[in-house]
Amino acid sequence: MEGLDSTQLRTLAAVVSEGSFEAAARLLHLTPSAVSQRVKALEETVGQVLVRRARPCVATAAGAPLLRLAGQLVLLEREALADARGPLTGGGARTRLAVVVNADSLATWFPAVLARLPRSLDLSFDLRQDDQDHTAELLRDGVVTAAVTAQREAVQGCRVRRLGAMRYRALAAPALAAAHFADGLTAEALAAAPLLVFDRKDRTQHRFLRTVTGRELDPPVHYVPSVPAFSEAIRLGVGWSLVPEQIADDDLATGRCVDIAPGRHVDIPLYWQHWRLESEVLNALTTAVRDVAAETLR
Repeated sequence: MEGLDSTQLRTLAAVVSEGSFEAAARLLHLTPSAVSQRVKALEETVGQVLVRRARPCVATAAGAPLLRLAGQLVLLEREALADARGPLTGGGARTRLAVVVNADSLATWFPAVLARLPRSLDLSFDLRQDDQDHTAELLRDGVVTAAVTAQREAVQGCRVRRLGAMRYRALAAPALAAAHFADGLTAEALAAAPLLVFDRKDRTQHRFLRTVTGRELDPPVHYVPSVPAFSEAIRLGVGWSLVPEQIADDDLATGRCVDIAPGRHVDIPLYWQHWRLESEVLNALTTAVRDVAAETLR
């Protein structure tokens, strides 16, 4: 089989990252036809369909390893070019890193990671958000370079490091707690009280219900896929839920919320997974992630 064309690999990566052939064409300053021809030529070389033509476009199982290869080539080439040009030339393209992070980390400790990185690295971040139980899927598919994930087993071709755990506490507005939990967290109360869930991937609250009651409960659920709106809905008495302690502490201190399960909490271990590359950028990012996590996680 003939070798892989790096230009075609970059074009494949652009189609998947931008979500369409048209958007990739704008990014690469090409016509959509030229983008399509490059991807088709790569597919003919490999003998497999590499992109599922959908909205958005996604890599197939055959395309995922090539997507990872494309991202690794871009990262290593830019670092090599920067080293070759030396520190005085400047003007090089910024290195773009796609990283997927769970919503609660993104709303609490992860932004500090970006501020911790040296400005000399000239990085541009493409941050994605997904449930911690699903973030590793984007890494496996080659869409992102690194992930904050609940998965402790390393994705193929990646390194994994434990970061610590996010602690969650069960919070409710005082009026809702008085109305539903005056007699404590009984199975009957938990089955009747409205529950807030971030999205349909989020099973943290239901696992908590099983732990407390030993039963599968089906309470009324409100889906609120925004961390600020989620927290505000709890304060307003829309429902109760588990809240990261970084957010919960302020609401408990001001009395806007009460802890409906004193002495109970949920700890979710988090891990950092990234491509197995010897890269200055990845090393610096990993150091920043581990340092901030050590300061903020359990």
